[in-house]
Amino acid sequence: MPQLPPSVETPFIGRAAELARLTGVLDRARGGDPRAVLVVGDAGVGKTRTLAEAAAHATRTGMTVLTGHCVDLGDVGLPYLPFTEILGTLATDDRLAPALAAHPAVDRLLGGGADGSRLQLFESIAALLADVSERIPLLLVLEDLHWADQSSRDLLRFLLSRGVLQLPTAGAPAHRLAVFASYRADDLHRRHPLRPLLAELVRLPAVDRLELRPMADAEVTRLVRALRAGPLPDTTVRRIVERAEGNAFYAEELLAATTDTATGTGTGTGEPPHESMDGSTPALPSGLADVLLIRLEQLSDTAQQVLRTAAVAGRRVEHDLLREAVQLPDDELESALREAVGRQLLVPGDRDTYSFRHALTREAVYADLLPGERVRLHRTFAGLLTAAGRHGGPPGSHPAKTAAERAHHSRESHNLPDALSASLEAADHAQRLGAPAEELSHLEAALELWPAVAPADRPTTPGLDTVTLTLRASAAAAHAGESHRAVSLTRAALARAGTDADSELAARVRYTLAGNLMRVDSLKAAFTYSSEALAMIPAEPPSRTWVWAAATHAMAARYVGEDEDAGRMARQALAVAERLELADAQADLIVSLVGLDGHNRRTPEGRDRLRQARELARRAGNVSVEMRALFNLAIGAYESGALDDCLTWLSDGLDRASRTGRLSSPYALELRYLQSLILYTLGRWDECARAAAADAERLPAAAGFATGPALYVALARGERSAADRAQALLDGPSEWMATLVAGIVLTDAAALRGDPEAAVERVHGTLAALADGAVNQRPDVGVRLAALALAAVADAAEEARLTGDAAGVRRWADTATELLELARTTADRGEDGTEQGPEGLAWLARAEAEWTRTASGPDVAVWEKAVTAFAYGDPYERARCRRRLAQALLAAGRRAEAAEQARAVRETATRLGAAPLLDAVEALVRRGRLAETSPAADATAVLTARENDVLRLLARGRTNRQIGEELFITGKTASVHVSNILAKLNAASRTEAVVIAYREGLLAPEPT
Repeated sequence: MPQLPPSVETPFIGRAAELARLTGVLDRARGGDPRAVLVVGDAGVGKTRTLAEAAAHATRTGMTVLTGHCVDLGDVGLPYLPFTEILGTLATDDRLAPALAAHPAVDRLLGGGADGSRLQLFESIAALLADVSERIPLLLVLEDLHWADQSSRDLLRFLLSRGVLQLPTAGAPAHRLAVFASYRADDLHRRHPLRPLLAELVRLPAVDRLELRPMADAEVTRLVRALRAGPLPDTTVRRIVERAEGNAFYAEELLAATTDTATGTGTGTGEPPHESMDGSTPALPSGLADVLLIRLEQLSDTAQQVLRTAAVAGRRVEHDLLREAVQLPDDELESALREAVGRQLLVPGDRDTYSFRHALTREAVYADLLPGERVRLHRTFAGLLTAAGRHGGPPGSHPAKTAAERAHHSRESHNLPDALSASLEAADHAQRLGAPAEELSHLEAALELWPAVAPADRPTTPGLDTVTLTLRASAAAAHAGESHRAVSLTRAALARAGTDADSELAARVRYTLAGNLMRVDSLKAAFTYSSEALAMIPAEPPSRTWVWAAATHAMAARYVGEDEDAGRMARQALAVAERLELADAQADLIVSLVGLDGHNRRTPEGRDRLRQARELARRAGNVSVEMRALFNLAIGAYESGALDDCLTWLSDGLDRASRTGRLSSPYALELRYLQSLILYTLGRWDECARAAAADAERLPAAAGFATGPALYVALARGERSAADRAQALLDGPSEWMATLVAGIVLTDAAALRGDPEAAVERVHGTLAALADGAVNQRPDVGVRLAALALAAVADAAEEARLTGDAAGVRRWADTATELLELARTTADRGEDGTEQGPEGLAWLARAEAEWTRTASGPDVAVWEKAVTAFAYGDPYERARCRRRLAQALLAAGRRAEAAEQARAVRETATRLGAAPLLDAVEALVRRGRLAETSPAADATAVLTARENDVLRLLARGRTNRQIGEELFITGKTASVHVSNILAKLNAASRTEAVVIAYREGLLAPEPT
């Protein structure tokens, strides 16, 4: 088609600082320092224009600019759309053909036949961009990320965190690359799926955030006057500036609808907004919509027709598709397009496309369509995309894009049979791309459409019905990490199956529901449904359905304590699975039997069998069972103290989840938690915190527990928000692991603030919640919780002993005995009925030592045992025990050994950033005079360091004897220090000395 003339240029005003930042990034990128910038602002604030200016600078300085757009199709996902567009443009550049040919995996996004894993696709795209940026300096522009599909968000996360922004190794060519991505701030509601990704990306060192705030009134005034060649009355300008509220686009549109003497048209922006086009997001305020439509009405009838048709297509439309939709002669179409472009309503783009200059324009035009007109145009586009799909789709498109768009248009045009067919097709494409969230979205759309489509018009795929479709949707939900949604969908399948379903299908629905219920810890209900499934399908003749029903029942029976039933069923089913050569079922049953046999996952023999199960599942292609085997291998290594082996299995499991698009699936989430726990346990706290920041808000709502160990880090480092964040886990969906994480944090937090009642209450409340509905009433974490609470109880008992409160000592001793009994019984027979591994036994040793401190005071031998027990690989807990050991050594008069232990604690606390522990050991060093000078000595020279220690205890009301016991000195020595304090402060009494000390700033009020 003929090249259209460029549009009239709008003056660029008020964004000089922002543009300078972007051009600075471009200059650095050309020099081999790859960077990314997230450009954020409200709709119409100037993001697109600022990026256009930056792109122009990039072009002038020799960079190649590639742009990808995200599209709003309501709830219908469109996997990888912006990257498909970018790669399509790359494919047309002859200079880059060798680079593209070197990475055939990217053909998946170009409609080619290449296949492979999701990770392979991501790595190939990253490698391609790296190769291209070595040949030519490159700028990628991604517009409207708030409309991005989940797969595109995942790919962007990969590219920015692990791919193209990483500096090359020494001697390798530099990546001359910049990435600019824009999104609307006012579209990001609290649960918007882009928010977690943004929270992660802004923490990356090579990613900056640039916020375009509303322009100042003076800048908007300059803009308005620059846009109008003739004079404008001041009242008109003031009215436009007032209504624009710093939004350049609003100002331009208000001005464009204003005559030289008018004060503006429209009804104002304070009215309630129109209903949205799809019911999901607010549409334009009526006043601005009226203004935008006035500009539309200034066009010719033909140009208005073209714009209305383009608005139905979306923000961006291909020329050929638009031409087929409007059915105008080429010369009339080009004239209409030239008019729309000249009025700056449409902007020509690459590859013969047109975009609305701003999304608000498109929304206003779309909202103004008559209902019948809207349906007719959607029907037109659906028909064109159907025809295009038969011939491979529009040029440069991907089959997934064509199917998703067709589903959208068919649904909006009330062509429900075609919408159903297209939704199923789009779901198939999403499944092949490893995009379970998008697959679920399309399947749920299909389920919604199914009853509205006559049976004769439904797809004729063998075995496809509403029950099997719902089961498939439940599987997609599980893979996407939506476990509760998976349960809901499977219950729906059960209701749809009714009483008429054949026994095999009825059994499959029930054991699938049982499996999903186990994932949300509804164990008794799971056992009920697995029992029903097994009763519905005969064991003879042997069948795949019976084997999986039996495998599910074995797992459910184990969870409710029916170990004998579970073992018998698992062994019987394993024999049948071997006879039928069902490798994945064999693998699943082997994992179950390892948990039931004496050679469990903590033994070398048990882990050998788990490796066998993993290999069987891998060969069979059953990712879910393979992930189960990998999880058991990892946690078995952890429980046996083989932390390095554990990290290896964790890496394998998470890599497998990444390759198959299942990073949010249940076992993957458990692996993420365990990986964070290992990093915490090994003292690699910065890594733990970074991993949590990367995962924090992008996980499903029910998966916050996966970042739980970062809360352990935050608490140990003295962050006040740690307890609040832990409490937030309890305020969300009821989840077993969330309860466990919150219980650990909140119990330890209570102990650290010296609140034994709250700590003990939290232990009992957590264990009751964890045991709710479960047969096993002693979850393994009980040992740790008991030990944490015992620390606070022992502190309270020591305080009572110092103040002569005999009743208090007895009360806390009784409480300590109850907690110790809990720790002992749980460590002896935990969740699986066997003695706990090194971690559990270490916590038991600490509980024993804290109980001894409660009953009789610090004891060297029990604390030495606790320090040794945590040597399996937990430096923080070992240091906490060492502090108590130093205290016991001091009490025993072994000062040199106490000083040695205190130095070790100080080194560990400093390395980890554990501020509360560092403060505690410094206080011990000061009280016990284990160093020449106290690091925390008072700034004034009025009192000595020891006198300051005595003064603090005077303020707490201690007697001379009590002061001596706390500071490891005699009561007579304490009396001498008190006399010196009174003399130095010129005080007549102990009380007056404390008052003077507070007044002079020698004492600070202690926190309650």
